[in-house]
Amino acid sequence: MAKTTLSAKVRKYIEQNPTKKVTEIAKELEVKYQYVYIIKKKMERRAAELAKPLNIVHVSSSNMPIKNPPTQIEMFEPTPDPVNHPAHYKYGGIETIDFIEAKELGYNLGNVVKYITRADHKGNRKEDLLKAQWYLTREINSIK
Repeated sequence: MAKTTLSAKVRKYIEQNPTKKVTEIAKELEVKYQYVYIIKKKMERRAAELAKPLNIVHVSSSNMPIKNPPTQIEMFEPTPDPVNHPAHYKYGGIETIDFIEAKELGYNLGNVVKYITRADHKGNRKEDLLKAQWYLTREINSIK
């Protein structure tokens, strides 16, 4: 059975208690209010995006018109891809690997960033932070 993430718990609580203040939610769930605030803002942005009207476009691959063109195009979110684009690596709007590669961090420091950025989103925060510490210590010890 899949473990429910803290983010999912906060989102569910917000959905069930839409009039509660961020500070109240944070206190009840025993999390930092900034964490709740970020999740709530993302939920609001997502709702606003979904409320926008769709631009309907008809496409034809030839000069012949489309018979009975659709009156509406259905748009949907792609299915989460736990192998190529895991959600816990995209938190904050950028994939961790893109940041690591852009900064040319290398293996040890890349793993430090990876474990730190996913620590609150994968299930075992302490374990991920200890792994980050292990890689950081290894990098420090490699400096001559």
